[in-house]
Amino acid sequence: MSEISKRYEQGMKTRRSVLGNAHVDRAEANKTPFDAPFQELITEAAWGHVWSRDTITKRERSIITIALLAALGNHEEVAMHVRATANTGASRDDIMEALLHVAIYAGVPRANHAIKIVKQTFDEMDKEREQ
Repeated sequence: MSEISKRYEQGMKTRRSVLGNAHVDRAEANKTPFDAPFQELITEAAWGHVWSRDTITKRERSIITIALLAALGNHEEVAMHVRATANTGASRDDIMEALLHVAIYAGVPRANHAIKIVKQTFDEMDKEREQ
C-alpha cells in the first residue's frame, strides 16, 4: 500500500466498527499484492468517506446498503451486511422494510432471493448467539 492516509485510517476504524474485527482481520490476512490496491480503495472510499459521514446514522446506512445490494443481486455482500446489523443497530424489521422496497422498485425475484439469504444469515447468527 502506498502512504497511509487519514481517510484510510478513518475508514479502517469505521470498517471495524461496522463489520467487526474478526471479519476485517480475515480480509487483511487474505490480502495479497494483487488485491491490496482494491482493499485500499474500499477502505478509503466506502468506509473512510461514505460510511464515516455523520449525516445519517450507521443504522440508516446499513438499511440503505442492504437494499442496494439486494436490488443489484450482490448476494454474498447482502449476507455480510446483514451480519453487520449486530453492530449498526438495524433491526430485522428494518431489513424487511428495505426488502419490501426492493420488491417494488427492483423486482420480486431480487427481493425473494435476498429474503432467502437474510433468513439463512439470521438463522446462523441465532445459532452462534446460542453457543
